[in-house]
Amino acid sequence: MHNGNKPNLDELPTSAQLIKSTILAAVAAVVILVTIVLPSEYGIDPTGIGKAVGLAEMGEIKVQLAEEAEADRLLELQNTGTVEEQSSLGGGFFSFFVGAAHAQTTEPEWTDQYSVTLAPGDGIEVKLVMEEGAEAEFLWVVENGVVNFDLHGDGGGENISYEKGRAVPSAEGVLRAAFTGNHGWFWRNRDGQDVTVTLFVRGDYIEMKLP
Repeated sequence: MHNGNKPNLDELPTSAQLIKSTILAAVAAVVILVTIVLPSEYGIDPTGIGKAVGLAEMGEIKVQLAEEAEADRLLELQNTGTVEEQSSLGGGFFSFFVGAAHAQTTEPEWTDQYSVTLAPGDGIEVKLVMEEGAEAEFLWVVENGVVNFDLHGDGGGENISYEKGRAVPSAEGVLRAAFTGNHGWFWRNRDGQDVTVTLFVRGDYIEMKLP
């Protein structure tokens, strides 16, 4: 006889059975991680199963949303002064003055003006050909929405990013060329409707290069 509350020794799993169960559980966990968790949470799909069942797309969307949220957070910190402007870190290549370019009625007229309408998802680039150290004053405004932008330069094997922004309705300031080459803006419409971007420039540049 044996106590009904205690199992027989024959009923207990053997060491081999425990090891086998542990290995099977570990393998199952790895399979779930690779085929479900990685594709659906991080957009990583080494087996291709996630793409086949739609989990990879879900993960890519989550990653993109997380990246955009982080970018918006950093931009908000930058706008509130918590993060230093890149212009100050970059040795004064780019100076940003809110209200300076168009508030003064005594300022000269703008030399060039360019307007373009962007459909949702569309992007466009406008550059100024400038010598090193030259300065150009600018103002651009968005009608009917906001845009993401990247103010950058390239030429002679060099590249620089002066300023980036997300969901920005307008910007103005003075662009100082870090080197001889092309310096200007790339705008992309992330709104759900058409927007119109209008750029005004004047100063020391050779020409405006339009798309």
